[in-house]
Amino acid sequence: MARDDEVHGASTRRQYLLWGGTVAAGGVLAGCTGSGERESTQASAATDSYSVSMAPVGDVTFESVPSTWAAYDGGFADMAVALGQADGLTGVGDGDRYYTSVYDDLPGVSVDRGQIETNPEVRTKEQFYQLDSDVHLYDPQMLVNWFDWDPADVDEIATNVAPFVGNLIFRRSDEWHDYQYYTLYEAFETVAEVFQAQARYRAFADFHDEFITDVQEHLPPESDRPEVFLTYEGTDEPETFSPYRLDDKGTSKKQWRDLGVTDALAGTDVENLSTSNRGELDYENLLEIDPDVMLVRGHERKTATEFRDTVLAYMQDHPVGGELTAVQNGRVYRGGYLHQGPIHNLFLTERAAKQLYPDEYGAVTDDAELFDRERVADIVTGAFDDA
Repeated sequence: MARDDEVHGASTRRQYLLWGGTVAAGGVLAGCTGSGERESTQASAATDSYSVSMAPVGDVTFESVPSTWAAYDGGFADMAVALGQADGLTGVGDGDRYYTSVYDDLPGVSVDRGQIETNPEVRTKEQFYQLDSDVHLYDPQMLVNWFDWDPADVDEIATNVAPFVGNLIFRRSDEWHDYQYYTLYEAFETVAEVFQAQARYRAFADFHDEFITDVQEHLPPESDRPEVFLTYEGTDEPETFSPYRLDDKGTSKKQWRDLGVTDALAGTDVENLSTSNRGELDYENLLEIDPDVMLVRGHERKTATEFRDTVLAYMQDHPVGGELTAVQNGRVYRGGYLHQGPIHNLFLTERAAKQLYPDEYGAVTDDAELFDRERVADIVTGAFDDA
């Protein structure tokens, strides 16, 4: 498979310029204001073009700030919401994994669930034409490799509808992804450039850094930190488990890296779950590893208590699973979102700190808050000082 930045060269960038000019002729600028940044941006957007660059597409030129957008996953959707762009959402490529309940804890922050439920799997050219978004927060190589698009299909939508700006960043184990990866905040910064919302990005990045620093200052010594097995298994009665490697630097594992855990699979030849690797481990395999903590993905619609009453209870009654140290100690938890953006990450890091270090941060079932919800809401809604 050729690299997408080889497939889409200079001619595609000229097409993006053509698209931008078309939008500028009849586009409507949108977004809330708050810090004053968007007012000045909107005043000049009709005359001042700007470029944004992200692999695999490369440079994309906009003649005006996008008003509407579609995102493949909840991570990029969450970035747009964090930048005050919730009203522009048209659809999501994987809506079932876009967890929006976290916004309920942020005053004044919400998304239109009806819009997501109407367009929960935006993956075909016909859907892109129908939604007619101003920008697509998708990695187009993902469309090529997962949904059988041709590179010509990507060019067609970029030319006739809107450009793509995105990168599959939640894991780093797919062989076809042979171009640059981005950290969560590197990608977030690029999305901020798309929406010309750099002030909100800076405020969010500063808040994130303060929060992570505070959490890390209270971590126990490395010798007292648990060995963790992260897995996917979406059933309430699990028998086999798809493994994740914590040394994969994908954004879906950011909270575990920030919290300094040890991968229970370190030193083994077990590979990370990917497009080409669908291997699974059974309970006998897990007994050989015997992790201190198990984190099971696929149960994010459950509360912590519901998870313990179903998945953990089943494992405790299992003749082999019940022998696992993590099961015997009740240290089997929900594993977090596959796709996480900056708002998600704050909540998931808070949850993970309680899961891993309850003596320091409190039980995962309690209501203790480790970060200021009101400050986050103020950034999202624009009620912050960009001094």
